Amino acid sequence: MNIDELKSVFLHRTPDILGSENLSKFSLLLPLVQKEDGLHVLFEVRSLFMRRQPGEICFPGGKIDLDDPDPEFAAIREAHEELGVPAENIDLLFPLDFMLSPFGTIIYTYAGMINLSEMNLNKAEVDEIFTVPLDFLLKAVPDIHYIQLRPEPDENFPFHLISQGKEYNWQTKSMEEYFYFYENRIIWGLTARILKHFLDVIREHPPVLDK
Repeated sequence: MNIDELKSVFLHRTPDILGSENLSKFSLLLPLVQKEDGLHVLFEVRSLFMRRQPGEICFPGGKIDLDDPDPEFAAIREAHEELGVPAENIDLLFPLDFMLSPFGTIIYTYAGMINLSEMNLNKAEVDEIFTVPLDFLLKAVPDIHYIQLRPEPDENFPFHLISQGKEYNWQTKSMEEYFYFYENRIIWGLTARILKHFLDVIREHPPVLDK
């Protein structure tokens, strides 16, 4: 193989996240609702019948299906299925940053407006919903706590093949966990992380109003 042949292999290739073909892909919607006192952010409370994270607060969303044409479609589909809101009443406004979690998932998130004039909650997944004024959230300061992530090699890991063997100095990671409080609600985990990112963008780039 010569250099021109090698270049032809990569000429039309678009770089991606290494190993992305083995990652689970999820799409979430950060829903905005217009109320008399301004914009609100809508949250779901997961059904107590859910196998994972029952009773916790989240945004609508879920795994991207193979027949979903793109993450945007998946975000609308999941919100429609969970909230029972017609797809035409869900208007995607803009994407937020996507996230690569330490647990092997890529999460795409979109902010969107939802018209709640027609809604029929899927009680198998959603126990209830509530909204929080955006102005309140922009003034809120979350509590921050930390989780330490440490590698744990399997018992049959080939330590004899690596430098320092069992004394290898594995790299650890400290991950921030944010906690927002509203009335009797506690918003934390992935939901709080996405919420903070959304609020940070607004604070860093405040709206410019036409005069």
